[in-house]
Amino acid sequence: MTKGFEAPSNRVLVLFGATGDLAGRKLLPGLFHLYRAGMMPDDFRIIGSGRHTPEDFVAHVEEALRTHGRMELDGHWAAFSKKLSFVASSADDGSELAAAVSAAESEIDAKGERLVYLSVPPGAMGDMVKMLGKTKIAENCSLVVEKPFGHDVASAKRLNATLHGVLEEESIYRIDHFLGKEPVQNILALRFANGIFEPIWNRDHISYVQIDVPEDLDIQGRAAFYEETGAFRDMVVTHLMQILGIVALEPPSRIDAESLHAERTKLFEAVRPLDPERAVYGQYRGYRGEDDVDPKSEVETFVALEVFVDSWRWSGVPFYLRTGKAMAAGRRTVTVGFADAPLQMFANHDPDEVRRPSELVFELSDDPKIWIDVEAKVPGPKLDLGRAAFTLDIERAFGKPDGLEAYERLLHDVMLKDRLLFTRSDQIERIWEVCAPLIDNPPKATGYKKGSWGPQRAIDLPGDPGWRLQDDE
Repeated sequence: MTKGFEAPSNRVLVLFGATGDLAGRKLLPGLFHLYRAGMMPDDFRIIGSGRHTPEDFVAHVEEALRTHGRMELDGHWAAFSKKLSFVASSADDGSELAAAVSAAESEIDAKGERLVYLSVPPGAMGDMVKMLGKTKIAENCSLVVEKPFGHDVASAKRLNATLHGVLEEESIYRIDHFLGKEPVQNILALRFANGIFEPIWNRDHISYVQIDVPEDLDIQGRAAFYEETGAFRDMVVTHLMQILGIVALEPPSRIDAESLHAERTKLFEAVRPLDPERAVYGQYRGYRGEDDVDPKSEVETFVALEVFVDSWRWSGVPFYLRTGKAMAAGRRTVTVGFADAPLQMFANHDPDEVRRPSELVFELSDDPKIWIDVEAKVPGPKLDLGRAAFTLDIERAFGKPDGLEAYERLLHDVMLKDRLLFTRSDQIERIWEVCAPLIDNPPKATGYKKGSWGPQRAIDLPGDPGWRLQDDE
């Protein structure tokens, strides 16, 4: 077993949407990696489910692992494949699935809660939850719910009411894979484990924060999803707001689920409702020509906006959030910009020149990088300054990372009933309240060229010194 990890108790895992894209790319390869790493239960069963039974589910899983997995199947596949099965179900009829779950639990002497992963279209979520309650599949169950968590404030509250009619909040795991990423968790580590950062993590020393997640890919055939959801609901209400919740968090009394959730809830309560005048929507040129897209679609594929947190720590500090499809680069970057020194005393500093201040940069990629850009003396006979960086090299410090991918980490956490990196109903509802002004009065989407940084108004949104990311390209 992988060092430092606990093996969960024997259990059954039920994957709704088991033949879908998410299961094929992330969930099934993730479960196989956990199995290879010795982090699955000693005995378990994975039951896929959906409306239609595939011709050969085991062969489907094998193809998914060979295409998307990061480990060779080797001799482990034969044993893993024997733990797989598929049972058709729907919101109207889950009786056969309930019987299969009960039989599998008896077969393996299951002691742990069954894990039910609900990856279904948003419109089907409520009825599927009711079916889980009616068939008693929801009893002794850890239910993982995939985003989006509603469509607006009212639908989020309805969904939470439906969930709470079947399960206690402690048994519901609203998953956002960004929170399972190693570099996101490193933001917590750097802030709260090092005395050099927390004393300056406030409005007296920080001028701005940028959370920048551009994507260089277009919608990649996901027209139906994007036409219904758009970039704002897909990325801002979920991933970017959750990252903001980590960056701006007040220090919890301890790093456990209850303490962290308490502080995140207070943080989201302090976020000011968004101002439509400080938000820019865009749509890449050519989007309306994509298959299954309305030729007159006004759906946004790009969002940039300004957020304020009305707390003593962050009063007056702007948080700039940006994401979009078909942009100039695919990155996940958090930039913390520090206040300038009070007196510029060096001869080669032009007082009229727009310069970037010292910045702490987190690259939230699978190869995490963290650095601080500062001014340093350029070697030579004169006291001239140039940009240089302190860099945290994770690989050099700890060896080549062999950690878990985000979904792997989060699935393992669910089996251990660790809620640290999941979101709570009150947080979800508050985020929708914050976002309501843009939902009620969305900006008109401006066209932008594929491979660009979006509409010019969005590029200008932060003012000087501009977006760190495009300035860095």
